Amino acid sequence: MSDTSAVTVLLVEDDEVIRRSVALALERYGYRVTTAADGFDGLERFRDDRPDLLLLDVMLPGLDGIGLCRRIRETSTAPILMMSARGDSLDVVSGLEAGADDYVVKPVDTAVLVARIRSLLRRATFPPARPGTGRGTGTPDRLVFGDLAIDPAALEVYRDGEEVTLAPTELRLLLEFAEHPGIVLDRQTLLRNVWDYGWDGDSRVVDLCVQRLRKKIGADRVETVRGFGYKLRR
Repeated sequence: MSDTSAVTVLLVEDDEVIRRSVALALERYGYRVTTAADGFDGLERFRDDRPDLLLLDVMLPGLDGIGLCRRIRETSTAPILMMSARGDSLDVVSGLEAGADDYVVKPVDTAVLVARIRSLLRRATFPPARPGTGRGTGTPDRLVFGDLAIDPAALEVYRDGEEVTLAPTELRLLLEFAEHPGIVLDRQTLLRNVWDYGWDGDSRVVDLCVQRLRKKIGADRVETVRGFGYKLRR
């Protein structure tokens, strides 16, 4: 997705001034932007347009941004970036728990917003798997950790033989763990390698994504090492 003109961003924001200014800023960077002023209209536009990325305000009339994020996650793994006017911890946590990949606090600098969008789009694409990735048991093409099986080439994950659907960020996080099984990875390392942050980010995005991943692959598969980070149990 290096050609931004081929990328559609759905912006759902009820403040008309912010909506127009953000849309114009993104269009200057070459993105195609569609907009909605409330959550229900945003859901309809999402279903009609199938955008490549969604930029959702938390506080929306009708269906708020958290509820909209949950509804979208029922059928789509498209990258979602939440916007919070206050940067309130509850807003941030609720958005990430609902399935958002990242968040920004308004007012947001355009360069920062575009950097976050580019990072999310890169995470939504995957390079070819490297041979010999990971050290789980199983065949060279499939890594096995207990009841969890990962096919890095096909980007497929199975638990007890049933396929598990993961959002792109969740899948990248799992693949990062699978490359280093049994090794503790600290949050800043995960922010750099998974979230593609070239700067220090909010470690809450890591913690909340780990929580979502545990719900899908098993609560005991990713172990917390207090004061250090996380590791994938062999």
